Amino acid sequence: MKVKYDALAWKDSLSISWKLSFSFLFACITGLFAQIRIPLPWTPVPVTGQTFAVLLSGIVLGKMWGGVSQLIYVILGILGIPWFSGFKGGINILTGPTMGYLAGFILASLWVGHISERCKKKNFFFLLCMILFANFFLIHLPGLLYLKMWIYHTRGTIPSLHELFVLGTLPFIPGDILKAVFVSICGALILKGKIRKPQG
Repeated sequence: MKVKYDALAWKDSLSISWKLSFSFLFACITGLFAQIRIPLPWTPVPVTGQTFAVLLSGIVLGKMWGGVSQLIYVILGILGIPWFSGFKGGINILTGPTMGYLAGFILASLWVGHISERCKKKNFFFLLCMILFANFFLIHLPGLLYLKMWIYHTRGTIPSLHELFVLGTLPFIPGDILKAVFVSICGALILKGKIRKPQG
């Protein structure tokens, strides 16, 4: 039986247009946090703040609409809205080094939304574990796979696992853990309401 938190029950009564509006709002928030950017000289992937918004979208909007928010972010960015990191946008992002991470945003938001809607546990440490999983497996894994293909097509070489890890994950571990902690704190506060079961 599906259970939900009272803190998230407000979404049930919203119309589709309002749900889409909130999803678009979180897409905009993701684009805003994407401009918190620190380029690194040894990797084509910059440090950004956008994963904070990605993970939080799942907490606030739930599985479906959190995922929709990131789908909107990726699709509209590809269509030309310059809200990717460094105010970039356009179809060229499909052949860039960060496309795998962008695809992972959708997966991560879906996963975090699923946890926020279905799981009975709501404490900080449980959420932190789930969010770290979303960050390092659902975002970084497709990010690294796409980065590997990008390096092969642009440089003609296949990076080793160590080289790929140094380029695509190692520089981001401290910041990603910090963002996961903040999202977990927000999530624990948002999901603090009592669990309710649907009638009938």
